[in-house]
Amino acid sequence: MAKTAKSKASRTVTLKIPQELFQNLSRLIEDTGFRSVTEFAIHVLRDVASGGAIRETSPGLSSREVDAVRKRLQALGYIE
Repeated sequence: MAKTAKSKASRTVTLKIPQELFQNLSRLIEDTGFRSVTEFAIHVLRDVASGGAIRETSPGLSSREVDAVRKRLQALGYIE
């Protein structure tokens, strides 16, 4: 049997979050252009991990939504 090599880009892991947070994020991303909570979470986490911050120019997010996400990330200890 031949083994197929997987690229690093195709590797994923499961990130567990409380169901209530998932539901809140689902409502938050409605009509924003994000197709799923996973897509939104990847966007936010990449931005935070790169040393950036959520900016008002994030695609598909209103300033109210950006503020809500920022407050939640601060409450969770991900940003100051």
